[in-house]
Amino acid sequence: MTAQQPSIPTSLYIKLPALGAGDPPEVHAIVDTPKGSRHKYKFDVDLGLFRLERVLAEGLSFPFNFGYIPSTLGEDGDPLDVLLLMDEPAFVGCLVVCRLIGVIEAKQVEAGARRAERNDRLVAVAAKAPLHERITELRQIEPALLDEVEHFFIAYTSIQGKRFTPLRRAGAARARRLLAQGMKAFENKK
Repeated sequence: MTAQQPSIPTSLYIKLPALGAGDPPEVHAIVDTPKGSRHKYKFDVDLGLFRLERVLAEGLSFPFNFGYIPSTLGEDGDPLDVLLLMDEPAFVGCLVVCRLIGVIEAKQVEAGARRAERNDRLVAVAAKAPLHERITELRQIEPALLDEVEHFFIAYTSIQGKRFTPLRRAGAARARRLLAQGMKAFENKK
């Protein structure tokens, strides 16, 4: 990979469509970090496998399964992030069929950067998760739980020398619009 323009991965990203069928539409997501993990993993495009990106500080762990939506690109150049509400932790690389219920819109500033970029967190429920099967909108989640999730991302990025600032929370319709934008950005870059 050159320093100029990173290539689009040809493995997990392209072979999986971001959107499936159903009403509301189902989305394919890949878990890169399981719920409760202090290990943050990331798909390594050049190697074609997941690698350990970092170990979180003691006492800090992912509140839910965390991953990405394949065949999408966000403003940060990575696939769109997704927080997956599921009954149990998944495993690294697990494909989860899910429904978008909302988004935590946020901006992030890298250490030493002058410009903030969007780094939203889509929120979804696993289609096959009994505890969450009736949830269709972010407003059905306890606000205190969403506060905890936002605080986790603030602390998580702060330790990396970055600043994560939640802007607002929005429902499933907004999440689907952001997904469509991410899919279009992916197609335009291919």
